[in-house]
Amino acid sequence: MSFVHNFPGFSIVLCMVAGIISTPMKGKHAKRVTMAVVSLVFLASLASLGYVLSNGEPFIYTMGKFPAPWGNEIRVGVLETLLASFFSLIMLLSLVGGMDHVFKDVKEEKINLYFILVDLLLSSLLAIIYTNDLFTGYVFVEINTIAACGMIMIRERGRSLIAAIRYMIMSSIGSGLLLLGLAMLYGITGQLLMQPAHQALVAIREMNGGALNVPCLITISVITVGLAIKSGLYPFHSWMPDAYGYSTISSSSILSSLVSKSYIVFLIKFFYRVVDMKGISDSRILNILFVLGLVGMIMGSVGAIRATGIYRMIAFSSIAQIGYVYMGIGLGTDLGMVAAVFHILTHASTKSLLFLSAKGLTDASRNQRRFHYLQGAAFRTPFYGIAFLIGSLSMVGIPMLAGFISKILFASASLDADAGRAISTLVVLAISTILNAVYFLHTVIRIYTPVNIPEEVKDEKNSSPFSAKVALFVLILINFGLGLFSQPITDLIQIGLGMFG
Repeated sequence: MSFVHNFPGFSIVLCMVAGIISTPMKGKHAKRVTMAVVSLVFLASLASLGYVLSNGEPFIYTMGKFPAPWGNEIRVGVLETLLASFFSLIMLLSLVGGMDHVFKDVKEEKINLYFILVDLLLSSLLAIIYTNDLFTGYVFVEINTIAACGMIMIRERGRSLIAAIRYMIMSSIGSGLLLLGLAMLYGITGQLLMQPAHQALVAIREMNGGALNVPCLITISVITVGLAIKSGLYPFHSWMPDAYGYSTISSSSILSSLVSKSYIVFLIKFFYRVVDMKGISDSRILNILFVLGLVGMIMGSVGAIRATGIYRMIAFSSIAQIGYVYMGIGLGTDLGMVAAVFHILTHASTKSLLFLSAKGLTDASRNQRRFHYLQGAAFRTPFYGIAFLIGSLSMVGIPMLAGFISKILFASASLDADAGRAISTLVVLAISTILNAVYFLHTVIRIYTPVNIPEEVKDEKNSSPFSAKVALFVLILINFGLGLFSQPITDLIQIGLGMFG
């Protein structure tokens, strides 16, 4: 066994240990521990990605000395290490970009608690990505939910507490359905590891003439609905605007970029490694995800147009972008899944860029988030205005940026699907792009309009730390990188999905 084999498991444990040792620390020391751990995880994930690429095949790491089906496993392939590297990098940049506001928004005695929650959140993200055990995945889904809820409410303001309660209620419903589905799956297959469960389902299909029986279909449906609720697929999105809009800015960036996507990653793993895509296609579940994805693309954009504040506008945009991902999954093609995974990366980098830059704009407007007060904000803080402009253009789908590649991939993927899906995808994609342009460019025009600036914010200046601007600059580079050098990334995604089979 190579020493690199230990990196994924070590990364998960390291994050959990960091949370423990940060408990008695002061906030500034807990911050240093967390930043060091996130950086180490990023480097370890990159090393694991390089190792898997050089070997050309995934590897299984057994926790302890108990083999399958009794032991716990993590599975490390190209897609897993790519996602782990990207997620840890976005988390690092989100923390750097919003660090100044963490110390402003959170009470001094609770700052170490904030970084403990970040450590636990990263450990859960990594475990969800790597785990080969369904119940372990559920456990870390719950850790993920609790940590995310804590990151929302730690600001201790009225709206943030309400947002946390709504988030917890919806997440608890999703978690309950997920647990119920896994219990049903265990009752049917007698397995919780993904590969043995898959083999049991294959045997059931062979006995049933090649099709899944009704109990299996109900089980798969329950698990899918549970994860769809947790990821905020329309119409299960009601918690998202407040959760993203009233958290401290690092939390908003991390939650919108990473947390919802981790549940989609778990669902993709379940589809590929437990059921297989043929079984999912035969079950017609993809039809429902496809329709809800299309509706979410439109309704999320409509909500963003109706929003009166910049944070809620960005939050409603996330509902539309989740719809894009589920639409890609619902196409039921290999290229559709590649487009969905690529859009996870696009959305993660762009949403962090938008939230962090929006905070700079509101800081330059006496913390006013309504559009009226943001007029001319890009002149008061030019760098944040440029960053928001680039993020907006990416979401609209302007060439050279990540969002453009996502939309090209979705359009190309639709051509491999049946005629009904192809036409629906292209029409809704066009409508959604127009709606994206309406609300994002409306905001851009507003912040770049120097006339009629309200008197109370006319002379307000922005004094953001240099580290925040560095984080935004790196996010801009990532966005251009995904837009200009997308082929190597899509190749990695295709290789990773191929390794799932």
